[in-house]
Amino acid sequence: MEKRDIDYVLVPAGLLVMVGYHLWLLYRIKTQPNSTVIGINCINRRIWVAAMMEDSSKNGVLAVQTLRNNIMASTLLASTAIMLSSLIAVLMTSGNKDRTASALVFGDTSPMGYSIKYFAILVCFLVAFLFNVQSVRYYNHASILINVPFKKISPHLKHHHLTTEYVANTMNRGSYFWSMGLRAFYFSFPLFLWIFGPIPMFFCCFILVTMLYFLDVTFQFGWVAGVDDEEQSIVIEG
Repeated sequence: MEKRDIDYVLVPAGLLVMVGYHLWLLYRIKTQPNSTVIGINCINRRIWVAAMMEDSSKNGVLAVQTLRNNIMASTLLASTAIMLSSLIAVLMTSGNKDRTASALVFGDTSPMGYSIKYFAILVCFLVAFLFNVQSVRYYNHASILINVPFKKISPHLKHHHLTTEYVANTMNRGSYFWSMGLRAFYFSFPLFLWIFGPIPMFFCCFILVTMLYFLDVTFQFGWVAGVDDEEQSIVIEG
């Protein structure tokens, strides 16, 4: 087996571990949202939006400041992603090859191999940028919608409930895009280590999945306060 053949085995295996974990996490969020951090946060964001819209004149400033903090976080990640994308693009076009460093890499060291590695990292950062831009978009929509005095416009409680759900869904979509943008940054770590060979990349995938498991899964069992079964069933609706 040649050195470059190791890339054909370990790199797909590492990516399969990462993709498989996130598919499992998505299934867990849909079926058992109360056992995941993302699901619990989604439920509590719905409660928070409903509380803020009960009296928009009193809670409007707090709601806008909270959403502004989320916008700043998404903007920071988007700026970082596009800056790193530019850096990777410069490395791809420079064509600088260090033969001494290549001799230490146990794997594919061909120019085409390095181009594929840099391109994969570039795609990760561009995807992170697009996700965070979408996150800013939804947070901007929510910052306007959350302060609209719907109770004064329509006396029907049902109309107000539907509007609260729409605003909560808008805010949750912004949070989902922010989370996906952050996951794109996570994916860039094993791809970056791939430059130094498929073996560091493969072990990085397992270490990263282990760390993400403890960050994504909550061990505090029990129902979220004030949430019934019906509300949990629509935790990731929209």
